[in-house]
Amino acid sequence: MSNTTVDNIIQLDFSEEMRTSYRNYAMSVIIARALPDVRDGLKPVQRRILYAMTELGLDPKKPHRKSARIVGDTMGKYHPHGDSSIYDALVHMTEDYSLPIPLVDGHGNFGSLDGDPAAAMRYTEARLSAGAMALLENLDKNLVEFIPNFDDSEKEPVVLPSMLPNLLINGTTGIAVGMATNIPPHNPGEVIDGVIAYMDRPSITIPELMQYIPGPDFPTGGTIINSNDLLAMYENGEGKIKIRSKVEIEASDAGRKNIVITEIPYTCAGNKTKLVENLVSLMKDKVFEEIYDVRDESSKEGVRIVVEVKRDRDTTNLLNGLYKKSAMEDTYGVNLLAVKDNQPIQFNLKGLIQEFVAFQEELYTKQYEHLLAKALARQEIVNGLVRATDLIDLIIEILRGSTSVAQAKACMTTGNTTGITFKSKQSEKLAATLDFTERQADAILAMQLSKLIGLEILKLHEENQNLAKQIEEYRTILGSKKELYKVIKSQLRDYKKQFNRPRCTEIAHLQTSDYVEEVRIEDLYVLVDRFGYTKCVDTATFSRTPEESLREFTHIIRVKNTDKLCLFTAEGNMYQIKVSAIPRCKLREKGTLIQNLCKVDKENILLYLAFEELFESQLLFISKSGFIKLVSGIEFETNRSVVASTKLDEGDAIAAIVPLSAAQILGSELKVILLTQDGLSLGFLLSEVPELKKTGRGVKGIQLEKKDTVAFATVVSPDAEVFEYDKKAYSAKKVRCRKRGAKGQKATL
Repeated sequence: MSNTTVDNIIQLDFSEEMRTSYRNYAMSVIIARALPDVRDGLKPVQRRILYAMTELGLDPKKPHRKSARIVGDTMGKYHPHGDSSIYDALVHMTEDYSLPIPLVDGHGNFGSLDGDPAAAMRYTEARLSAGAMALLENLDKNLVEFIPNFDDSEKEPVVLPSMLPNLLINGTTGIAVGMATNIPPHNPGEVIDGVIAYMDRPSITIPELMQYIPGPDFPTGGTIINSNDLLAMYENGEGKIKIRSKVEIEASDAGRKNIVITEIPYTCAGNKTKLVENLVSLMKDKVFEEIYDVRDESSKEGVRIVVEVKRDRDTTNLLNGLYKKSAMEDTYGVNLLAVKDNQPIQFNLKGLIQEFVAFQEELYTKQYEHLLAKALARQEIVNGLVRATDLIDLIIEILRGSTSVAQAKACMTTGNTTGITFKSKQSEKLAATLDFTERQADAILAMQLSKLIGLEILKLHEENQNLAKQIEEYRTILGSKKELYKVIKSQLRDYKKQFNRPRCTEIAHLQTSDYVEEVRIEDLYVLVDRFGYTKCVDTATFSRTPEESLREFTHIIRVKNTDKLCLFTAEGNMYQIKVSAIPRCKLREKGTLIQNLCKVDKENILLYLAFEELFESQLLFISKSGFIKLVSGIEFETNRSVVASTKLDEGDAIAAIVPLSAAQILGSELKVILLTQDGLSLGFLLSEVPELKKTGRGVKGIQLEKKDTVAFATVVSPDAEVFEYDKKAYSAKKVRCRKRGAKGQKATL
């Protein structure tokens, strides 16, 4: 829809307006907020802070000034986006654990590696650092363009005349709209060597550049463990770095060992406390049973986080687990994105160096053009002064014979002698030949009589000679790219001497190893009371407990701590609970309800059995409708927490489940006894019961009258005399051993 104006109402296409507005917003965030300029490596807020500090005269030799004043000047003159964001950027530029070359020298509490926040801006002070001066010191030489600020009341630089490769050295992080940048810091000396190598041979390849810049160098140290991925990262401009803490193994008390973390990943810079808390939680939550204690012994001398390992535990295996499950090993995503000509561009390593060198050519060319113009202007004046000393008598005569300064100046510049009184015609003729320039004439008119002393005249001649040499040197540099590069490289070598430091981060290719859970196998007892409260106790506690105290528990199951507890219900389900999930309590403690450990809900639990025992056993299933079968314990091997233990007809349920060991089955001839609700009993040999799958219904074990059901079942040896059901004793000998599936007889009490 085209724009139309009706009664001062402008009608716009909503979708087009949204597209335009969002596009403008996105470009504003990308260019004016989040991404750095490829030339000086600074975001707008950082550049404006440094420029405001320059305007306040806060060079490294001056006293510190309140941060609130710096933030106020920056916000009021150049960056009207809120004081907190400006102060956060100022604080970041002071952090020596984030930047290899901090740009601001902070005085006061500017936070710490642990993650402590900086004090309020009214309490802290700051000034420019030596590193910042490498970005600012030529600001007064008109090397960069200045533009109006947001309200046209001030001027600010579009870019700082940085003569240090700040973007690669200090790196940067920023999130824009639809894109982000994450450039890691590098070693200053290595970056400068790489830049010089490129200037010596512009055709150098990225693998050859990596001989000088092997990889990022984080101020927090650590080890980059995927060196094989760095080449692809530098070629594509994006990738991932895996960085790992540096550790030392030390002996401790009582035969224990300590894993001592001396360097942390860069991703933990400014948040070391979170790493310590992470390790403590892994210990408290028993994720790693091997950890005895965790403590932070860091000081001004450096990082020292101690993980104390229990005696006789594998520290190497524990380290593998800590690298997997804690911030001791982390991934740093690299994205070499920067702004060039108001456009965000993905660079590779060579591209960033190439842009820096091109910027240096521009800066140094302007600088030497400025120096040449200044030297030529001074040479012009010195030549005029030297010539004037030779004609000093004539000049004095012109000045004494003139009625105004303008008349005398006109004579010296154009030879116009009109109106000037001379002592002789010869002087007048000589004055008519004068052709000093305007600046020379001004300098002569301003010259002091002391300049006529012989020593001062000699100094003028020496200065003239020096200026001639300088002009020749400047013209040589400007006329030859090779000579210009010599000057740039010389300055870079000076910066290397000033800012170089040993590499902090090691680069290696390490294979990541899996953590093998180290569990000590021990015997435990699971105790279940009549209300379903369940707990674990160790064998020592169980052996010390008197029998009277144990009688309150309806089920006592001996298990291994690595085993699972299996629950079989009358509804035909089997539930599994890891023994490690059952709370280990003191005997007087209540424990937890079995329903909280599994989803058994209101089902009737018939049997508790350790899986290790179940695996080596056979289970005799007897349903209330009289079906019977044997099932091998191997059938119940599963990782699922709940499975069907048998097949049941609708309305049927399990009356009894009897576990039988291999020794029982292979021993003497066992007898199965079934007892019905109406008081009938039937006995038959266990050998008559077939072994079936758990999915089978079974075979008929007893013929039942209508409404009668199996109430109880057991397995007894041939010499057994009685069996118990509901605290009543029945005679086992009087239960006649008949064929399976026959009718029962009246049970004898």
